[in-house]
Amino acid sequence: MQPLSVVIVCKNEADIIAKTLESVKDLTDDIVIYDNGSTDGTLEIIRRCGVRLHEDCWEGFGNTKRKATHLAKYSWILALDADEVVSEKLLNSLLQLSLNDENKVYEVSYRLFFKDKALRFGGWWGEKFTPLFNRKVVNWDNAIVHEKLIIPKRIKKERLRGDILHYSIRSVERYIHKRTYYADLCAQKYYSQGRQSSFIKIYFAAGFAFFKDYFLKLGFLDGWAGFFCAKITSYYTFIKYARLLELNKAKIK
Repeated sequence: MQPLSVVIVCKNEADIIAKTLESVKDLTDDIVIYDNGSTDGTLEIIRRCGVRLHEDCWEGFGNTKRKATHLAKYSWILALDADEVVSEKLLNSLLQLSLNDENKVYEVSYRLFFKDKALRFGGWWGEKFTPLFNRKVVNWDNAIVHEKLIIPKRIKKERLRGDILHYSIRSVERYIHKRTYYADLCAQKYYSQGRQSSFIKIYFAAGFAFFKDYFLKLGFLDGWAGFFCAKITSYYTFIKYARLLELNKAKIK
């Protein structure tokens, strides 16, 4: 066991949450679930797993994750989404860490899954994230979507061996709904920052998003799954800037 807390924010993840919790049960004695309104059986599964459950309202991704982080027993935080599973190799890396330098954060590679197929190319391939940090010096910003950690310049980054397995696309219908929701939130975020959109921006950005993921990042080598992911990224980009244009025009009126 390590002196760190696993913190997970979730809602309606009954089909994956048990797998996520199983992957970290030998890592720590403090697993905190912040649930913001599950209605699909997620809560019952969490209670059976014997972890700490906190039910509260949704305040946007950044603020909700900050709030969840404050509930942790330890200062070292491993932040996971409910659909992210720690690989065995990463678990071993985490168990071997000394965690004696709070001025460090730890980066991990993510592997995106299309249902049960690991994608090898496309937009997510090679992406690194920072799920492990010490909340005394690092924490989340207040963004409503696409939240980021506020990491002071003095903080050192270290790469861990192993991956976080991201089972984001378990249902085509659900994934499209999720990306549409994120696109709307991102448009609101851009609007609050004073950003502008246009018809040219909408079509160019959406087209380039597909071209980049499918061709430049070799998404076509993942077959149908690669095409689907590139197409949804393009759709997400289109909706994001179309919604932003709508907000821009409403302000003028």
